[in-house]
Amino acid sequence: MEGKQNEVVLFGTWASAFCTIIELALKLKGIPYAYVEEDLGNKSELLLAYNPVHKKVIAGFLPIITTKGKEQEKAIEDMVELIKVFEEGMKKDFPGKFPFFNGGTWGLVDIIVGSNACNYKVFHEVVSVVVISHENNHDFFKWVHALKDHSLMKETLPPHEKMVAKMRQVQSTISSV
Repeated sequence: MEGKQNEVVLFGTWASAFCTIIELALKLKGIPYAYVEEDLGNKSELLLAYNPVHKKVIAGFLPIITTKGKEQEKAIEDMVELIKVFEEGMKKDFPGKFPFFNGGTWGLVDIIVGSNACNYKVFHEVVSVVVISHENNHDFFKWVHALKDHSLMKETLPPHEKMVAKMRQVQSTISSV
């Protein structure tokens, strides 16, 4: 990587929605990049060199996966409500334009929502609870499905079974603490 000043290098982990956002944006813009898979439990010196302030990278996890019992029920309720508020806000702020992606050009909101929501079936399977549904969030659900069916999203998202295994591993690790 030394000597290649103009090459874009994405340090990431396959299960990260944040990395998926960057990958989708780079692909949509046609920007060539090199991808370096990182083990966040054993970070490379190069990754740490690019994050000099804290010398750490924090992985974000949904409280739905990391909690149990009443805490998990509350996290699920909060997420369902958050999606409803988001959906209502999008309809209010962008009347007649929600959902954005309708087979046309992707925007930033499509990239962010798609990267985070298109793996909703993983969460449903791991926690055995439906968070995003046609009944609860009709327009949001329709939007996510349109994004999920796009070839770029299919190419970029981690495989379902691999993601389920990763989420179960996270759940198991947290449960044993």
